[in-house]
Amino acid sequence: MWLSARAPRPRQESKIILIKHDQTPTLAGPARFLSGLGLCLAALFLMASLTPSLAPRPPVLQGVASGIIAAIGYEIGLAIGGLWRLLELPQPRGPRLIRLRFGALALTVPVLLVAFRESTAWRNATRQVAGLAPLDQGNTLTIAAVALSVACLLWALFRLFWALTRRIETPLRRVVPYRIAQATSLILGLAIFYLAIEGTAIRYAFRAADSTMEAADRFIDPDLPRPETPQKTGSPASLISWDQLGDTGRSYIATAPSAEEIAALKGAPALAPIRVYVGRTAARSAQARAELALRELIRVGGFDRSVLVVVSPTGTGWMDPDAFDTLDFLMGGDVATVAVQYSYLSSSLALAAHPELGVEQAQALFDVVHDYWSGLPRDKRPHLYAFGLSLGAYNSQMTLPLLDMLGDPIQGALWVGSPFLSPMWRYVQDQRWPDSPPWHPRFGNGSLVRTMTQFDGPAPQATPWGPIRLIFLQYASDPIPLFSLGTALRRPDWLRYDRPADVSPQIKWVPVVSMLQTALDMLIALQVERFGHYYVAEDYLPAWRDLLDPQGWTAETTDRLLTALKARRAARD
Repeated sequence: MWLSARAPRPRQESKIILIKHDQTPTLAGPARFLSGLGLCLAALFLMASLTPSLAPRPPVLQGVASGIIAAIGYEIGLAIGGLWRLLELPQPRGPRLIRLRFGALALTVPVLLVAFRESTAWRNATRQVAGLAPLDQGNTLTIAAVALSVACLLWALFRLFWALTRRIETPLRRVVPYRIAQATSLILGLAIFYLAIEGTAIRYAFRAADSTMEAADRFIDPDLPRPETPQKTGSPASLISWDQLGDTGRSYIATAPSAEEIAALKGAPALAPIRVYVGRTAARSAQARAELALRELIRVGGFDRSVLVVVSPTGTGWMDPDAFDTLDFLMGGDVATVAVQYSYLSSSLALAAHPELGVEQAQALFDVVHDYWSGLPRDKRPHLYAFGLSLGAYNSQMTLPLLDMLGDPIQGALWVGSPFLSPMWRYVQDQRWPDSPPWHPRFGNGSLVRTMTQFDGPAPQATPWGPIRLIFLQYASDPIPLFSLGTALRRPDWLRYDRPADVSPQIKWVPVVSMLQTALDMLIALQVERFGHYYVAEDYLPAWRDLLDPQGWTAETTDRLLTALKARRAARD
């Protein structure tokens, strides 16, 4: 065998090359510097927040809203940048990065200038449809200052959050792959922040608000004298003492129209309407309060009237005087209403703090009243209806067992300003006729469900009412029934139709921002009569009339009734 004549190759030293992973920034990486993309999105979001909305906003509140929305826009920009780095896509560095940041700043400044220059005109577009006087340019500085302050505060809070995630991530990267460390630190950071805020700040705020509202509810207004008539709840003969009614209950009972007032307006003999109300302190449990309400209703003769309405009040237990004064006058006093308080908080806070309480109380009250009512002779019992306004409409819809009572149904329900979570309202909207808008949907043949707005009554129906009448009253400018999380990513249905008179034609859909706009509008929807969430007697009247079909009301007496109801509202205000 021949051997190779070539000289042997020199042995090469093996080298182990340690590739140190680049310290890829986490989502919090840009926290030490201002993000160019974040600044651009913050400016664009702020501009969008100043465009026309459903509810008119005072300057300070507009500044708060704009600051919150701008801060969210900035964080979305950071999240997009963080995702870009997480996918290890090419990143600008050095001078190119500096140029991009200066370019972003150069774009941000003119966007903000245009936004604040046009803000007054945009906000006046909302005020115009609400019937409010226009604003001048002088409040622009207030909006800008408040928005900047709120945005900076939230920016600092977000930086604190990302600093926490980095502190968690650092030791994790020693034992797990860096992407797993990133995801784990993000989840743990969110959990810690949630527990810290929800477990301390929010709960403390809810307890403080609940205690404050409870103290206010216990205050007895000396201008509301305790009734002496035995048929009145809160009288010496009542099963519920005057102090157990709470402030809202005492006002509801004391301000009921008298038989003489109703007779004078109607021009015919009338009865004193029966109003039964049980405050939250009257019994310890929802079931006990409901049974107490039933006993009181029996005591005062509520089942002897021609109409009985089971009411689910708002979060604070408030009973809208416009709704029930209208009902009492329209029925000539031949009506009884019963309600039970379940919270001291406003509807939004009550829904966030303890959403189960309202449903539990509404269920207990309806069940005990319906069980007693269904055991009475059909020809001697009143027509039974349900009523709910705002959160009360949600609670009422959650507890009305339509399918379980088809053999012996109630006569109907009136639900006003139904929140977007309300199951029946959502079903009616989803199954409406395609040519009808979501704020005034047409459902089926109109024999079961009809809807109304302040401008449009129930659409003419070829089919008459069936045995059950369900009426939804909603204003098109009310953000509470219209809100949807889906608005963040897609144009809402209510913007696909011609705008009604109370919605600005200049409202445009902007991803994410429109959802935030509507959410903020829900908090300020009670500013203007017949607009937003402020329902009034002029619109309760046709709703009650279509639901109850009372006799003897001519156009002349109806006009007199509206005049009297407006005078009562003016006296309250």
